[in-house]
Amino acid sequence: MNYQNIIFEKEGAVASIILDKAPRLNSLSREMIEEIIDALSRLEEARVLLLAANGRAFCCGADLSEGSTMEDWSGFDAGAGLESHLNPLVDAIVSLKIPVVCAVNGAAAGAGASVALACDIVIAARSAYFLQAFVGIGLIPDAGANWTLPRLAGKARALGMMLLGDRIEAEQAERWGLIWKCVEDEQLMTVATDYACRLGAGPTQTYGLIRRAARLGLELGWAETLAMERECQRSASRTKDFQEGVSAFLEKRPARFNGR
Repeated sequence: MNYQNIIFEKEGAVASIILDKAPRLNSLSREMIEEIIDALSRLEEARVLLLAANGRAFCCGADLSEGSTMEDWSGFDAGAGLESHLNPLVDAIVSLKIPVVCAVNGAAAGAGASVALACDIVIAARSAYFLQAFVGIGLIPDAGANWTLPRLAGKARALGMMLLGDRIEAEQAERWGLIWKCVEDEQLMTVATDYACRLGAGPTQTYGLIRRAARLGLELGWAETLAMERECQRSASRTKDFQEGVSAFLEKRPARFNGR
């Protein structure tokens, strides 16, 4: 696929997807979503994904310019758009077997916030903010927001964000546990890239198991969680990276993981 809305690169173990429709604040058009999903299917040999954006905003949500007049929106079925594009996008991110680092600059609004918060390690510039903008046009939050927000911030804060549509600054998002870290604007890509490189040198299969276990742990009961951990640990202990980790520990040297 010839990408027109994103930049897709692979350097060593790190794959990066950069949203590159700055004049439209990286709004999620059908074409951009299709390009991201295509790139996500081409992560062979990558051990970590870095998601970021060019311009003054990370992503301002769905591209409403695709319907420029009220006649275009007459009879509009928002559910169909979710089914065909946005849901497959966030599901593809969550279903990856490698960790995902997201660098948020400027606004992460509407579905843009949903995409960012579906990632594993979210780093935000101090000037960044998160906005559940849906209520302003009479829609509910989507693209997984109703699953993600209450689990990250708690029900009260999630409802406040969704009902009031107030912007949540990056520092507040960090305090609430919505994101991993808030950094100075000029440090954003350096910090995010450092995390990506660190994860790219780690035990990749184990990272995939950790991602899966962390999500299942939110749904399962105590006994089921213990059983799930047992099976995931069994899988992790069969990897070559586990053998390398133990050898490195016994030999008092840094581990050299190869992702297998």
